[in-house]
Amino acid sequence: MILGRTRINLGALLLGFCLLAAITLAAVAQKAGKLTQNPCGAKDKCHTCIQTESCAWCMQPDFKGQSRCFQHTSNVCPEEFVWNPDTSEQILLNKNLTLAGTASAAGIGMGAGGYGAGGAGYGAGSAGYGGAGYGISGSSSSSYHSSSSSSSSMSSSYGSEYSAGWSSSEIVQIKPQSVKLKLRINQKHDLKVSYTQAEGYPVDLYYLMDLSKSMEDDKEKLSALGDKLSETMKSITSNFRLGFGSFVDKVLMPYVSTIPKKLEHPCDNCKAPYGYRNHMPLNNNTESFSNEVKDAAVSGNLDAPEGGFDAIMQAIACRQQVGWREQARRLLVFSTDAGFHYAGDGKLGGVIAPNDGECHLNPQGMYTHSTVQDYPSISQINQKVKENAINIIFAVTRNQISVYEKLVGHIQGSSAAVLSNDSSNVVDLVKEEYAKISSSVEMKDNATGDVKITYFSSCLGGGPELQTSKCDNLTVGQQVSFTAQIQVLKCPEDPRDWNQYIQIYPVGINESMLIHLEMLCACPCEQPGSTGYEKHSRHCNNFGTFMCGICDCDEHHFGNSCECSVSDMNSTINNDASCRADNTTTTDCSGRGNCVCGSCECFKRTNPDEVVSGKLCECDNFSCERNKNQLCSGPDNGICDCGRCICKPGWTGTSCACKASNDTCMPPGGGEICSGHGTCECGVCKCTVNDQGRYSGRHCEKCPTCSGRCQELKDCVQCQMYHTGVLKNVDDCARNCTAFTPVGVDKVVIDEHKDEQMCTFFDEDDCKFMFKYSEQGDLIVHAQEEKECPPKVFMLGIVLGVIAAIVLVGLAILLLWKLLTTIHDRREFARFEKERMNAKWDTGENPIYKQATSTFKNPMYAGK
Repeated sequence: MILGRTRINLGALLLGFCLLAAITLAAVAQKAGKLTQNPCGAKDKCHTCIQTESCAWCMQPDFKGQSRCFQHTSNVCPEEFVWNPDTSEQILLNKNLTLAGTASAAGIGMGAGGYGAGGAGYGAGSAGYGGAGYGISGSSSSSYHSSSSSSSSMSSSYGSEYSAGWSSSEIVQIKPQSVKLKLRINQKHDLKVSYTQAEGYPVDLYYLMDLSKSMEDDKEKLSALGDKLSETMKSITSNFRLGFGSFVDKVLMPYVSTIPKKLEHPCDNCKAPYGYRNHMPLNNNTESFSNEVKDAAVSGNLDAPEGGFDAIMQAIACRQQVGWREQARRLLVFSTDAGFHYAGDGKLGGVIAPNDGECHLNPQGMYTHSTVQDYPSISQINQKVKENAINIIFAVTRNQISVYEKLVGHIQGSSAAVLSNDSSNVVDLVKEEYAKISSSVEMKDNATGDVKITYFSSCLGGGPELQTSKCDNLTVGQQVSFTAQIQVLKCPEDPRDWNQYIQIYPVGINESMLIHLEMLCACPCEQPGSTGYEKHSRHCNNFGTFMCGICDCDEHHFGNSCECSVSDMNSTINNDASCRADNTTTTDCSGRGNCVCGSCECFKRTNPDEVVSGKLCECDNFSCERNKNQLCSGPDNGICDCGRCICKPGWTGTSCACKASNDTCMPPGGGEICSGHGTCECGVCKCTVNDQGRYSGRHCEKCPTCSGRCQELKDCVQCQMYHTGVLKNVDDCARNCTAFTPVGVDKVVIDEHKDEQMCTFFDEDDCKFMFKYSEQGDLIVHAQEEKECPPKVFMLGIVLGVIAAIVLVGLAILLLWKLLTTIHDRREFARFEKERMNAKWDTGENPIYKQATSTFKNPMYAGK
């Protein structure tokens, strides 16, 4: 209405007025929704009404109710004028599941162009359902899509193609195959899905091997075990095909050495490096597998990670060259002893073009775009795996298993296992991983963010269904059922997305259930040419379109019947002002009505007893205070008038919940109001707190924290029971304590019904004693027979013990000091003795000693 007015060219002022009015209308709608607490009442269009859960729309032209959008359980509109679309389910194709023992007979036929010894082409004898769509039974083709499209791009004619593509010889493992579903917003619909594993289901196993120099011994072992691998898989299924491919890395620095000599022979007994090569497409001649592996030459590279992602992408995308069958369980065994390069690593070699996910193999099976495109990302690999229903088995060495286990969490249907250093356990590894894959089923879907699908199943337990999309420990022929709970969360903005095709499929199986989902987001009466749609209708004074029972006015008129004109903008502004309390507010009709031609039309309530009234819709009879969920405490206590309770005689308070008299605050035996220890508020005593303590009880007659007569009775109880205290003298006790004689008990326990009071004290010996008393008639005192005294402490023993400990510690320190000094002296003496023994001069003479006399010899004197 207001937006229509802003179309008059009055410049920026009117643009600001339009924005302000839009905010106001939003606030009005929000406030009205809060007041009504009914999600249907605030919807003013048919399509917004049916997009609200449990709401229906009334298309009656002369409707007199409060709101055309109402709860479908309410009988406010004739049935012939109600538009309340219901969820519907129609099964389009429901082929029976293939029973155990019949799958092998059905088989998947090979065309005349199938792979043989000199296989020139690949032909599909029986088309199945895959990511690329359905084929026609019995067709043969020499060309195959190199990449498959997602199911979201399927056309609306898909259902007919689906029906044409099935033949009597096909293996069926999921039921039903095609369903048409009409669903309203936020409604949950349960759809049953059944799955069984067919016996002898075809298996395609493509072995993708790292042929860098470090894998040379693995290649030799795989060549020797090729026949055993074929025999093992044929024992599982007779319809088995085997293929082989290898990879190294991009022929660029720094991945491989680009020295001309190294490009020819990067290492001893090595051939030139390459990105990926398809040595042996999938075929029935499994005996040639060992020869292909044996003839494949190893190569070398520089860095540790390999170009395995390039190889995986090509092995999946090149469906024709590799030979993947439409209806078969597809296994890709990825064998390596190193890590992997992924998207972005190509920049190191100057490759910046992202991977396009397409097939780029030459007739010799070599990857031609290794040096042109970057490595694929993990998400690209995951997308290709989902589109082509392939299970990847990462067979890696123990030092790399942790990396690939993390990778498994990001690639659907993949698994990781430890490969021995020479690949000697490859046969057992493939057998075990295939058993894990084939014995479990996990349901997935390609629903968009507007649709939520939750899976429930009891698997093989037979009990109640639990939320799960995966069941394990299945065997051939066992049937398991899932309940797919489908819910449309919201209507997409583009009406073309209101019809979607959704696939529910078991992971790794090239079969699925196709759901043609039609979201019920619009009303037929809002479309031109339908019944109830009329342009320039008389119902709208010829100034609007009449549809679904309401008027959609043109830009120059507004109102329920387009009765108001916006030709005079000044009049419009004045009309708006008359719908507001003052100039300080921008909200029309207090936010609870529409301003129509200068007067407020208050919103109608779903409950006919609730009325919004007043010139500005400022009053109502339902927003007063409530007591025990009753308005104004009920009709006997008061009535609601313009948001305020008007109490009837005998009642008071803001919610009329309080009696006007104080009778309920008087003690039963008479006395003061609330026993003199509180005030009477709304017929209930509010007890006070004084110096003695806090009072409680219905009439404030109790005071658990007050001392009462405890101090008065303390001395007599102490002298009579324990012969202690100020009256411990027998004469003093007998003379002063004549009013009562305490009764001894093992433990003092209060009886609330006898109005007993507990007293607790400590005597001069720090012993606690307790007693209770009651004054119902005579004074009766019960005292604890034994006092609770702390244990005695032998102080002399503690003092003597401390002294003895100090003396012993001192003696120990002295002995330790004496021992250390003795050891030190002996070491010094021993060192001295050692040095003396090692002296180089005669120990009989002192070399620095000089005698006091000098002796001179006369050489001429010979003693003659």
